[in-house]
Amino acid sequence: MTTRNAAATRQRILEHAQRRLAQQGYAATTVKGVADAAGVSPNLITRYFGGKDGLFLAATQVEIPVADSFDGDRSTLGARLAASIVRRWFGAPGEAGEDPLLVLQRASGERPEAAEALASFLDTNSLEPLHRYLRASGLEDADARSRAAAIDAFVLGVSTRRRVLRGELGDPAELEAWLSTTIQRLADG
Repeated sequence: MTTRNAAATRQRILEHAQRRLAQQGYAATTVKGVADAAGVSPNLITRYFGGKDGLFLAATQVEIPVADSFDGDRSTLGARLAASIVRRWFGAPGEAGEDPLLVLQRASGERPEAAEALASFLDTNSLEPLHRYLRASGLEDADARSRAAAIDAFVLGVSTRRRVLRGELGDPAELEAWLSTTIQRLADG
């Protein structure tokens, strides 16, 4: 007899949903496709998530620790942020395309709640902490705010261009070096 583990099944469904949503977007992802990939009945998705919308919301719960990137001198901020970004974008082997931010980015053009969730996440977890960090590093408030906004817009633009529009990031080391240099220039003004 097979033992059932609801928590493990729910997590497996969620992982497959994140992968499909990141790779295909909201419109192309189906409940049946996720269920098939997870090896479960589509009824379980309804039971655990209430359907496609609930599955989408669960798959886009984003928690990315950014505090480590803000530990240290401003002169090395670009290198720390670039390393963190590349690590998340490339993931461990077999994890490419599962970043919840990529799910939100791809869905933001299709679903207003995805656009709002992405904007809110970026404001709370990127723009504001970066603004506070730059202000604490000695910059005037307005200068810190504009530099933080420039870095935030640059990273989002690169992510959109390379991950959403093209789906190719290139060589991780080259990407990290370029991001590091550019972010540092924006941080230094």
